[in-house]
Amino acid sequence: MYHRFEENKYPSTNVRIDIFKKHINIIERNNFTFLNPKHFDLEFNKVSKKKKILLTIDDAFSSFYEKAWPILKKKRIPFILFVSTETVGKKGYMSWEEIVEISKENFVMIGNHSHSHEYLIKYEFEDFKKDINKSIKILRENLDYNINFFSYPFGEYNLEQKNYISKKFDYAFGQHSGVIDLNKNRYELPRFPINEKYGDLERFEFLINLLPIQYRKIIPEDKFLSETNNPPKMTIEFFEEQINIDKINCFSNEGGKWKNSKLKYENHKIEVFFSEKFLPRRGRINCSMQDKEGWKWFGTQFTLN
Repeated sequence: MYHRFEENKYPSTNVRIDIFKKHINIIERNNFTFLNPKHFDLEFNKVSKKKKILLTIDDAFSSFYEKAWPILKKKRIPFILFVSTETVGKKGYMSWEEIVEISKENFVMIGNHSHSHEYLIKYEFEDFKKDINKSIKILRENLDYNINFFSYPFGEYNLEQKNYISKKFDYAFGQHSGVIDLNKNRYELPRFPINEKYGDLERFEFLINLLPIQYRKIIPEDKFLSETNNPPKMTIEFFEEQINIDKINCFSNEGGKWKNSKLKYENHKIEVFFSEKFLPRRGRINCSMQDKEGWKWFGTQFTLN
């Protein structure tokens, strides 16, 4: 997941264009195929040993169109561009003409990123629905195809919001790190955020070689925390045939600092125990393991008011 390109005063969402070019080179050197989002349905629902890389860009900043788009267009590298409809045409953002131009390429898909790009987790549910429905209407008026992909602003959502998104879209992406496999919830798809701090070349090469840790589900399903359920009681349920789950280690940013989480392994489940509350606005848990196939990874994110 990328945002800005060569907007160096925003290091938390920016990547330098020379580094972006090197990211592309690393993917090509590892002989990974770029996934065309037009084929996402087919790829998501099949078992495959061959990894594919999906690029996503959030917010439709002008710097993407000016700096990254020429590179992707020349190489015909597929991607999804997630658009928040309220900012289109404003200073620093792409225009509708530019978005339509990009959308006509057969290796590009436009995704929905809400209308306002506000902290939708704070919205009353009716206001949330109005925001999403407004974005759907505006995108339909400007593009000639239905949009199947959604990206949660800031990766934040509660269960009621996720259920509503599931009625409007085929897939939704968060901002928690991880590798997609066919068992991942299609409305909680992970992505690795890439920026100046977390986009160095050594880390990037490590990330693209990660494999998924598959699991049946994560409890609680609602990723919104209030004062009464922070920290959450978290359980990861695995499939009966899975082995080596006792090799999984998890770490979290509870209390505002990253630390190893206490785990209890039992009957194809892992209970995760947190000693401190998560601090606003996001609590993150990442789990990893190494076996003969290589390093495996998944993450999840909780949101707090």
